[in-house]
Amino acid sequence: MYGHGPLIALGAAGVLAFLLGLFIAAIFLWLAGKLIGIERASIGRSMIAILGGGILGGIVAVVVGAVFPPLAPFLAFLTNLWVIKTVFDTGWLKAFLAWILAAVIAAVVMMVLAALGLFTLGALAAF
Repeated sequence: MYGHGPLIALGAAGVLAFLLGLFIAAIFLWLAGKLIGIERASIGRSMIAILGGGILGGIVAVVVGAVFPPLAPFLAFLTNLWVIKTVFDTGWLKAFLAWILAAVIAAVVMMVLAALGLFTLGALAAF
């Protein structure tokens, strides 16, 4: 009835939303890396670490989950840390601290946005 236009628009919106989410997550990881003292932290490397860690961690979770499910989340987490460590060319401790600090920064930003009325978790539950 409407043709392929709405479907193409939804696909384009999905790709743009994915890229925006990737960029925002990369900003948090980049900021955390700079605060931790990782010299090679940059937005580009952070985007690679977020994307690569997500993809590789997901693959490890699926493969290990098919064989021994209780071990899958832990090995996926270690895989994600390994990607951060490798991309930023740093040690395990700094990679872990950057990962933790990025999550803390993201949580603080969400709380500030929620306090300002610009972001509400309740709005996501309306669907």
